[in-house]
Amino acid sequence: MALKKFAFKVLKKDNFSRTGIIETHRGNIHTPAFMPVGTQATVKACTINDIKKTGSEIILGNTYHLMIRPGADRIKNIGGLHEFMNCSLPILTDSGGFQVMSLSKLNKIDREKGAIFNSHVDGKKFCLSPEESIKIQLALNSDIVMIMDECPKNTKDYNLIKKSMELSLDWAKRSKRSFGKNPHKGLFGIIQGGLFKDLRIHSLKELLKISFDGYAIGGLAVGETQSEMFDVLDGIKNELPPDKPHYLMGVGTPADILGAVKRGVDMFDCVLPSRSGRTGLAFTWNGRVNIKNNKYQNDNSPLDSNCKNFDLNKYSKNYLNHLFNTNEILGSMLLTLHNINFYQELMSAIRDNINKGTFEEFHDKYIDKLQ
Repeated sequence: MALKKFAFKVLKKDNFSRTGIIETHRGNIHTPAFMPVGTQATVKACTINDIKKTGSEIILGNTYHLMIRPGADRIKNIGGLHEFMNCSLPILTDSGGFQVMSLSKLNKIDREKGAIFNSHVDGKKFCLSPEESIKIQLALNSDIVMIMDECPKNTKDYNLIKKSMELSLDWAKRSKRSFGKNPHKGLFGIIQGGLFKDLRIHSLKELLKISFDGYAIGGLAVGETQSEMFDVLDGIKNELPPDKPHYLMGVGTPADILGAVKRGVDMFDCVLPSRSGRTGLAFTWNGRVNIKNNKYQNDNSPLDSNCKNFDLNKYSKNYLNHLFNTNEILGSMLLTLHNINFYQELMSAIRDNINKGTFEEFHDKYIDKLQ
């Protein structure tokens, strides 16, 4: 029996913001969507069942980390990443390019060979070419595959960014050839070009010639300001293909998401809700809460009275403060789950307001409060 083809359709538009559905053979994803990050085949401090209960419809896995530990062959032998981590949700895997830039030791870029680097774990040497990245992602059997790109560090050096963007375009062509015909999977191109509008437009137009199932905006969330990020999105929003999903990689805060949805973005991922949860920072409809603060020691009110899911409000700020200040694992578990749940409640509210034609008002109400 043939697997269902990967597809996307827009349901409703409100200026540039829009709702839609990404169809995969593992299930549909309602957009705008947030993907919890399962870097090493786990969303840290959460079970997959709890992730599902938050309303998450897709998660992200990381090619760089999984190729180092436990290795793609070990995952392939059990049937793929879904079987390995007992996850029935669709999975997107990134190409590993960002982690090569940010984590690995002694990395260098070779146009033909790809990224040559030493593992941040044990120093072992790896070579990750566009072909190898796609091969690994196909072995992981993810549902959305990302092309191999170079993600340069944040810089205003135009020539450096231009050279990197041109390299990424070459790698995009090689990634597409290596991907072959897999109609039940999506292959996404990645728009590069730093903070330069002309480079971003050129990158996008060249990627459109190659033709992908979705288009990601990469090279952000690397130290630029929020206004700089929004400027990049404003510069390309009129050029993004209306019939394909738009994915802003590695972003971000709730306010980042609101501003990006306003500019036509459909998909997001970020470690912020899970990483913050593990360190005692909660996201709520009234802004951020540092639960380790002494002022919560006798506060028996819930973390967020507007929380609609999970009955997480049965845990008081007083109790959560105690868990973190005694280094109890349960504190990290509860706050991580709370944060992912909050992000999914935010995405649901965004979709509802777009469908009702009230997203602009919703955006203006929360853009400053949820920084």
